[in-house]
Formats: sequence, structure tokens, C-alpha cells
Amino acid sequence: MDIRAKYFPITVDDVDAAIGFYRDVLGLEGVNDVESDGHRWVSLGFPGQQGVTVVLSDPGAGRSEDDGDSLHRLVAKGSGPGPYVFSTSDLDALFDKVSSSGVDVLQEPMDQPWGPRDCAFRDPSGNLIRVDQLT
Repeated sequence: MDIRAKYFPITVDDVDAAIGFYRDVLGLEGVNDVESDGHRWVSLGFPGQQGVTVVLSDPGAGRSEDDGDSLHRLVAKGSGPGPYVFSTSDLDALFDKVSSSGVDVLQEPMDQPWGPRDCAFRDPSGNLIRVDQLT
């Protein structure tokens, strides 16, 4: 038996702004864009990793109004789910691209005592993103 990662939901307050960031800055590719009842779910894939996607949606997508409001407050103040951890073959180049995009940089690339060299920042909605260097 084997198990694999398939998709990871990321709640954002502005789906279009998030698409721009995850696609244009991080380099993910559009896979699917679904609208229903005033909400939107956008799937973005990782080049070379068929079937693995990030799914961007607003806080109310698929949730009750109360739950959506609560989740929106958490994401807006940077306390939402996460961190979301990605890896790259060129951490310095990715960091330069991310930092020039205007998002909130929390940590420049550095060697961590637990092993990886990584950096940290918030996406346009405030979600904590960490990216480590592939070894």
C-alpha cells in the first residue's frame, strides 16, 4: 500500500490576488477554476508533480457563514492554518522574487538548527509560507 499527497486547501481573502502570487511569484500552474454559490475554488499545480495541487478559496467557500467569518479573522491576522511548507532547488532566487513582490518577509534564507536552509513570508492574505532548499 502507498499513500501520496494530493491537494492542500489554502484560505485566502482575495482569490485573484492569491492566484497572482502563487502563479506569478511561486511558479504554480493553473489546473482548475470552479465557481459555485458566489464562491470560487482555484487549483494550482506544481510543475513536474502531476496531481499535487494547492486549492485557493475564500473563507466562506464550503463553510457556514459563522465558520467563514471566524476563519477570515484568523487568516487576516496571520493566525490561520499553516505554515504551508514548500521546497525549491534555488532558495535564493525564489526569495529574491518573493521579496520583490511586496509580501511581508518574516525571515531571510538561513540555516536552521533542525536541518534545512529556509525562508519565511506571508502570502497576500497573511498565510505563513516557509520555503526550504532542496538538498
